[in-house]
Amino acid sequence: MGHSNIPVLETKRLILRGPDPEDYPNFKATFASYRSRFMGGPLNAYEIWMLYAAEIGHWEIRGFGMWMIHDKETDETYGMAGGWQPAKWPEREIAWIIWPEKSGKGFALEATHACRKYFYDTQGWEGAVSYLDPKDLDSIRLAERLGAKKDKEAATVDGHDVVYRHPSPEALRNTQIAHGIEMEISHYADPLFKPKGFPLD
Repeated sequence: MGHSNIPVLETKRLILRGPDPEDYPNFKATFASYRSRFMGGPLNAYEIWMLYAAEIGHWEIRGFGMWMIHDKETDETYGMAGGWQPAKWPEREIAWIIWPEKSGKGFALEATHACRKYFYDTQGWEGAVSYLDPKDLDSIRLAERLGAKKDKEAATVDGHDVVYRHPSPEALRNTQIAHGIEMEISHYADPLFKPKGFPLD
């Protein structure tokens, strides 16, 4: 069993729960693969184990962390999304990763939108950033779809990442950005919707 105090979030298609031991195989496969190249990977077995332990421990230390993304109907896992601020991170981050075979279906957008709303509405966050590899174009596009903008003045983690600053709760409230996110999520939830162009998370 995972940490019992982690809240459960629900969206149109997803349930977000804290990471449990049975979720580890998908996490291990992803971080051992090329998919994790923009998050410090691929990692060896020991590094992956330590990172997964950190995912669970982060909730105990910070009071927030990453959720495992589950399908509401099948309980299949699609990836992770949530808050992240390990030692030496300048600010609280909204982060995500989707398993390689589950990308392009809008799961990251739906999950990160729910996570950010929880942090803003329940934990009182006034903002957040996402630290991204400048070559990770899919994640940059997703950050922009969430309304985040590149902040050239913000401190980076290691000098090799770019910082995308998310809009504040007030800047999001009843705006075209917020309505656009909800509309895009509803499109992905439509079984007849076939997105064109780049495969986006």
